[in-house]
Amino acid sequence: MTLAHDPEVLAALLAAPPPPDPTPPPVGDIDTRRRNATMNFDRIAAAYPTVEGVEVDHHELRTDDGARLALRWYRVVAGAGSGAAALYLHGGGMILDLEQTGRGYDAVVRHYVARTGVPMLMVDYRAAPEHPHPTPVEDCYAALRWLHGHAGELGADPDRLAVVGDSAGGGLAAGVALMARDRGGPPLALQLLVYPMLDDRTTEPDPQIPAEGMVWTYDDNITGWGALLGERAGGSDVPASAAPARAADLTRLPPTYLDTGDLDIFRAEIVGHAARLAAAGIPTELHVYPGCPHGFELLAPLAEVSQRAMDNRVRRLSELRRS
Repeated sequence: MTLAHDPEVLAALLAAPPPPDPTPPPVGDIDTRRRNATMNFDRIAAAYPTVEGVEVDHHELRTDDGARLALRWYRVVAGAGSGAAALYLHGGGMILDLEQTGRGYDAVVRHYVARTGVPMLMVDYRAAPEHPHPTPVEDCYAALRWLHGHAGELGADPDRLAVVGDSAGGGLAAGVALMARDRGGPPLALQLLVYPMLDDRTTEPDPQIPAEGMVWTYDDNITGWGALLGERAGGSDVPASAAPARAADLTRLPPTYLDTGDLDIFRAEIVGHAARLAAAGIPTELHVYPGCPHGFELLAPLAEVSQRAMDNRVRRLSELRRS
């Protein structure tokens, strides 16, 4: 049986203008994917609901290898803040940075902050293939340490920090949570993983998922993991910090929220990861949205299912303010 698209989501996909390079790029063609992604994220920025009352402060992080990473601190203008805070890790298939995605994610993060009152830090982590593993996840972990170390001056509670990410950023968030556990901190109160990219072994097409309307394809996935891991992708020596589905031990992780659409090629790895987290004793919340491909709420933000997904994420993030 082939699954079907949600009608509202499908209508948004069909209404989208074609990318600059409409022919699906072959495996390994990163330049074309970056050009297409830049247009898509600019379109997301233009279509996403606008919000008021959020300001952005700019900071800089110096990494152990001497790089300077831009940081954006999103906060609600009015009020004293919630005490809680989150590190938001943007998506992009491991091959996109904020040069390609930043305008779209600026709109997305403002939306989360306005609705939850939880301020968020976004880091321009270095992306593959120019910066393969472990650079992207180490950059993200360094950003978490920066947030924890500067929590007092930012008005945040260092014991109420979350790591949040979608797609590749969700995979990086899961990797950061593993690193924080294994390196003795910083402590995390929540990991919120939005259709996370967890497993480099997802390469074989799922016959239940229609090829039409597939936002992130198997060729895209092979390209992204290959850029991050090189020849190790799909092999036996991939570390869990790169592909968290590889982790043998999921104990002592923070409470976890995951969601995915059932037309997402990551569906099986996400559902399996949620089951393993629950079996390890981690409080786990999982949502699978029928008829939704990867990135559905970004491409169809006004669809009922997209609003329901956002409501669930906002609810879970808002709980940090009361913890």
